[in-house]
Amino acid sequence: MSPTTHHARIRAIQTALLDQETVEGWLFYDFRGSDPLAYRVLLLDASQHVTRRWYYWIPRTGEPVKLLHQIEPHVLDDLPGSSRLYVSWEQQRTALDSLLRGRRRIAMQYSPLNAVPYLSRVDAGTIELVRSFGVDVVTSADLVQRFEAVWTEEQLDSHRYAVTTLRRIVDEAFTHVASCLTHQRPLTEYSLQQFILSRIHATGMTTSSAPIAAIDAHSADPHYSPGESTSSPITRDSLVLIDLWAKRTTPGSVYGDITWTGYTGQQVPPKHRLVFEHVRQGRDGALSFIQAQLATGRFPFGWEVDDVCRGKIREAGYGEFFIHRTGHSIGEEVHGNGANIDNLETHDGRQ
Repeated sequence: MSPTTHHARIRAIQTALLDQETVEGWLFYDFRGSDPLAYRVLLLDASQHVTRRWYYWIPRTGEPVKLLHQIEPHVLDDLPGSSRLYVSWEQQRTALDSLLRGRRRIAMQYSPLNAVPYLSRVDAGTIELVRSFGVDVVTSADLVQRFEAVWTEEQLDSHRYAVTTLRRIVDEAFTHVASCLTHQRPLTEYSLQQFILSRIHATGMTTSSAPIAAIDAHSADPHYSPGESTSSPITRDSLVLIDLWAKRTTPGSVYGDITWTGYTGQQVPPKHRLVFEHVRQGRDGALSFIQAQLATGRFPFGWEVDDVCRGKIREAGYGEFFIHRTGHSIGEEVHGNGANIDNLETHDGRQ
């Protein structure tokens, strides 16, 4: 990656900081890969061998500063800014105190009360250390999202490709199920999973893990994974759930992630139809809420959208069975680093 790219990223971060009226800068900190978000936001090589603590201070205006151990003075060479070196722990504290002197409020990868654990990357001791210098630490949640959850046009195209391709694979998978049942060929959850996985690879896409193929009671397990020797046979009159996710292998590509259900009998039972209708109403209610909020110029919080969807499910009497958040962020990883639609597992106050 060229130095121009890193300089442009730092300029973009400082522009974003200007929108944070009370925040004087963004302090990045890492120890042995403890903050993968820092590497992603700063466009650093996460595979490099780093064994000592480093800090990178980006003020709202002015030159960034690197605080590095003398054993590893080059780990942030790709980034602009001056460097300060330390050897002992006392020197590290003194240098950090000097670096932050006069600052009142800074952002770090911290989440108050660990409300959003995906963001909470800086350990409590380091937060205590920074606060001991009289500096207030606030969350960098909105800043991280600006650089992790905003896609380029190319990434949007890659997402659309992934979703379109996965949707086609879903149809192929259900056709495969129908063919096996019609011709009385044995089929298990595991073999269906492997069929889907082979189709993903055949399209030139990659996935972080194998898809889910689950029938009947197994479909109620959000993270069910069929084993080769333990999965259930797929027979007639069964509910079949398929959950699959994948992306192009091109660097920067964004995942698609979809879930579909089908029924292997002649007619879908009324109970399955009813549950599906309740889920559809929850989904549509959430989408309508988002669209209405955007029409007024407001970006809703993740927890608000979850409440709308979950409210529909609760009204239908299925609230106690809805044990998963409504939705998750998506990006270069299938579970991205932006706002989740969640007020169950976490209280997501990101927009």
